[in-house]
Amino acid sequence: MSYHEAPTIAAPDAPRLDQGDRPTLRFVTCGSVDDGKSTLVGRLLYDSKTLLDDQLDALTSESKTAGTTGGDLDFALLVDGLQAEREQGITIDVAYRFFATKLRRFIVADTPGHTQYTRNMATGASNADLAIVLVDARKGVITQTRRHSHILSLLGIRHVLLAVNKMDLVGFDGGRFAAITAEYLTLAGQLGIPQVRCIPIVAPDGDNIAVASTRMPWYTGPTVTAYLESVDVAGDISGRPFRLPVQWVNRPHAEFRGFSGRIASGAISVGETVTVQPSGRRTHVARILTPVGERDRAAAGQSVTLTLSDEIDVSRGDVLTAGAAPLVSDQLAAHLVWFDDDAMVPGRRYMLKCGTASTGAVITTLKHRIEIDTMAQESATTLDANQIGYVHLSLDRALVFEAYRDSREMGSFILIDPISHRTAAAGMIELSLRRATNVHWQRLAVDKSVRARLKQQRPCVLWFTGLSGAGKSTLANLVDRRLAEFGRHAALLDGDNLRHGINRDLGFSSSERMENVRRVAEIAALFVDAGMIALVALISPFRSEREMARHRVEAGEFIEIHVATPLAECERRDPKGLYRKARAGELPGFTGIDDPYEAPQAPEITIDTSELTSEAACECIIRYLQEHHYL
Repeated sequence: MSYHEAPTIAAPDAPRLDQGDRPTLRFVTCGSVDDGKSTLVGRLLYDSKTLLDDQLDALTSESKTAGTTGGDLDFALLVDGLQAEREQGITIDVAYRFFATKLRRFIVADTPGHTQYTRNMATGASNADLAIVLVDARKGVITQTRRHSHILSLLGIRHVLLAVNKMDLVGFDGGRFAAITAEYLTLAGQLGIPQVRCIPIVAPDGDNIAVASTRMPWYTGPTVTAYLESVDVAGDISGRPFRLPVQWVNRPHAEFRGFSGRIASGAISVGETVTVQPSGRRTHVARILTPVGERDRAAAGQSVTLTLSDEIDVSRGDVLTAGAAPLVSDQLAAHLVWFDDDAMVPGRRYMLKCGTASTGAVITTLKHRIEIDTMAQESATTLDANQIGYVHLSLDRALVFEAYRDSREMGSFILIDPISHRTAAAGMIELSLRRATNVHWQRLAVDKSVRARLKQQRPCVLWFTGLSGAGKSTLANLVDRRLAEFGRHAALLDGDNLRHGINRDLGFSSSERMENVRRVAEIAALFVDAGMIALVALISPFRSEREMARHRVEAGEFIEIHVATPLAECERRDPKGLYRKARAGELPGFTGIDDPYEAPQAPEITIDTSELTSEAACECIIRYLQEHHYL
């Protein structure tokens, strides 16, 4: 997954295979490598007579040159489209395919079976209503079967078709089938998967796919196709309370302000009362606009734009709600499926993306890890790639959410590594830890406005960011002195100085540097609350960390100053000899050499000290403060 992907990934809409109004079933195939997932999907496409003549001709030709069936039709080739997949005989990416029968339309996600592509399997399963779990009759239930089934359980899939494939290779032994189904039903019971149908198949030959097998007369249940046509997976999201995560504030001109998104659950009508979460402000729905025109009512699954009767503050990431209130908390307990090759480390910062909302997050505790073979909960200090655990998270700000069992859309999230921008994990929220609701702000008689009035100044944060040697500390020191000449109350928080005190316990790993920025941001916010001007001189290389600091104070109180001195000039100056050591390999992870620096995209002030003297740069900042009424 990329940075911008949401935790629930929607497959493309199915094409209209005819004009019937048939329901659509989304399902996922999963299992271990070479269990026959792609072959089964290919056989379903073939038996449904969805394939065009040219596709059949291509399949016949490719089966002879690239197939693994000795010249017979190799149905896996209909799905395994990547060249690497065909060369290796495995599925790597998620392949979406569409087909239909007289009773139903289907969207199937064929997912990889190899352990290193577990993240792709989770992506394919995230929007499915049902899963087909394939098992090789010779191998039975193995570790990957357990891993995939556990992920299915976490993702809320309650209908599983266990397809025991390659029955011809065990002599169509009914006893072998019974033993495998008994073991899997025990596993499903442990995982809380309530609906399991077990079918013995031979995917390449079509046994029990669309037509009952004559070679397994002891099996009298439905075929795969018959089961998929009849299974009832209808949910009840339309009957749940109304939830609309705001994806976009739609303001094409000054006369119109609407809030757009896809209704996650429930229904809403014009005139109904809605509450904006997390602010708690209440108003009424004035209009409901849809892609096909204005409507009086809209329900779950529809994309809409709502206008409200009152001018209240609503932003992307907020949720419009009606009925029972959703959960709002900054402390969560959740299940995690770890994706990243870099191990999970408690205390490290990540970006959490849930629906349309994003916030910084720290995994405070790993409560346990799942031992896949035994399903036991074991103590652990970390999660490696493809492992599953249960964690507590602390968020930078309160999140509006539902438990995953109640709402996939509002209960799922991804964690993004702020350094590599890789998707590190997929998560399913179980509950709020309630700490955010149990710890209240103490109302103070003397607040920030009183303190600012006593000091006769407008409090703010001047955040100096840039490479080492850019001149941040020198410039901040000059501005601090000029503020004193104006009679202003200010405090300078220099990164090096703080490492002698409050941050002396922190090293220079990625997670420790993030914690360094977090602590400084909290201290700066306290100074602003005291009515003072806080000057921060800190490399703070990542935009996400600086955005976190910005959100710790009110709008207009954070002034980002990019000391944009070029790397070559910083290295030429090298006042502390750090660049020389970094080039010699003595300082691994040095910003600008080994580690990246993310320059601000829209800073309030940009200064290049290779073009301006420090004194001239200081006056530029003072002039900005005067023009914007901070002085």
